[in-house]
Amino acid sequence: MSQPHDIRPRTTTPDTHWDLHADVVIAGYGIAGVTAAIEAARAGADVLVLERTSGWGGAATMAGGFIYLGGGTPLQHALGFEDTPDNMERFMTAALGPGVDKAKIADYCAGSVEHYAWLVDCGVRFKEEFWGEPGWEPPHDEGLMYTGGEDSAPFNEIAVPAPRGHVPQMDGKQIGVRGGGYMLMKPLVELAERLGVRVQYDVRCRSLATDDTGRVTGIIAARYGDELTVRADRGVVLATGSFAYNDRMVERHAPRLLGRPAAAIEEHDGRAILMAQALGADVAHMDATEAVIFADPQMLARGILVNGRGQRYVPEDTYGGRIAQLTLLQQDDQAYLILDETAYEEAMTTETATPFFRRRPKWVAETAEELEAEIGLPAHSLRTTLDLYNLHAANGTDPVLGKKPRWLRPIGLPVAAYDLRGCTAGFTLGGLRTDLRSRVLHLSGDPIPGLYAAGRCTSGVCAGGYASGTSLGDGSFYGRRAGQTAARP
Repeated sequence: MSQPHDIRPRTTTPDTHWDLHADVVIAGYGIAGVTAAIEAARAGADVLVLERTSGWGGAATMAGGFIYLGGGTPLQHALGFEDTPDNMERFMTAALGPGVDKAKIADYCAGSVEHYAWLVDCGVRFKEEFWGEPGWEPPHDEGLMYTGGEDSAPFNEIAVPAPRGHVPQMDGKQIGVRGGGYMLMKPLVELAERLGVRVQYDVRCRSLATDDTGRVTGIIAARYGDELTVRADRGVVLATGSFAYNDRMVERHAPRLLGRPAAAIEEHDGRAILMAQALGADVAHMDATEAVIFADPQMLARGILVNGRGQRYVPEDTYGGRIAQLTLLQQDDQAYLILDETAYEEAMTTETATPFFRRRPKWVAETAEELEAEIGLPAHSLRTTLDLYNLHAANGTDPVLGKKPRWLRPIGLPVAAYDLRGCTAGFTLGGLRTDLRSRVLHLSGDPIPGLYAAGRCTSGVCAGGYASGTSLGDGSFYGRRAGQTAARP
């Protein structure tokens, strides 16, 4: 995608003609936009949303719907899991770094139980059922799941494991088409409509408008090529998603992700970030990326993952996103899954939400040496790795990487391998630097007057690592905060 040609702010005067106006103008109608709209409207503001597409939802609608919540939510308690804000904070600080915004994580964890209650009050439903099997998401409408490796090494030694992936209840689920994300967005959009929020669809934001003091006064947009000027009497909220589909920005900031966007939509072109940067806005963690690996977690947990040197590098029973990140960012996207016939057959009998990741292995051999040669690994590397793994697995331990005893069993013969080279994709996590009130910060550290942001166009609670649900989690949490702050006269 090419760089937008005109992102420079436009200075307006009292005589400027405005096609539309509202107290609060929100760019984007995904999870951050809708929660900002609700809270701004509840605060008494006249709210107008500008949405680039022809309908609400954004990437949130297509998502599995995890909302990362904890600290002792009613759903956690109902299913027998104990958690506290401090415990949640310890995990998030360790897992989402390096360089996390500690104040933002502490704020998010302290408010997590209240945010759960707010969602439920808005009509979001959660089924009291836990899904405890490895997987990218529950195959049915279970409401709670581990989504960040909380129960796996090394995090299970840092904080007491607690599942925090809260999934809105969904009937007629279709992965990637209509899932928990749709059931999160639908009641929120319906509530926004009841509150009188206005929406203009098929509107593309081009730049910000300011007065002669530098305060943001609105948005310069376009509909079907015709310019549209939109005034915001109190504030503008940017909620337009990541920059995963802006090749120039990805190449500059997160080049390993170039050409492999996932869990994002084409409208995630970084426009809001560039518009704010043109005003001097600061950014953070622009190199941070979440990743997915196109493999079945039930198979991963039962086998071992080795890199291009035939060495293990991650506990295979951890969160799939962590496996993908370590593969893409630290192993040059080189990975092979090794497992035997028993493990393969066991995995194939389990239930999964992603059956399309289950396929036949690429290589099968009678000995580790033969498999090693067929893959093209260094001589004796895989044999040595298997010997070490099997030695300890026979005793139910994994002193190298800490895989849980549940998944430890020596890998026998014949042995097979899956070629997972280049099987990763992902989306960007970095963006505008905001404070706890969702004000966009200038390079000087001061808030830019009249400008607020939330969601994946900002740098949220994730600075490098990820747990499924943190995008919808901090997007909705700080979307609310943006709406509240922007609505203040």
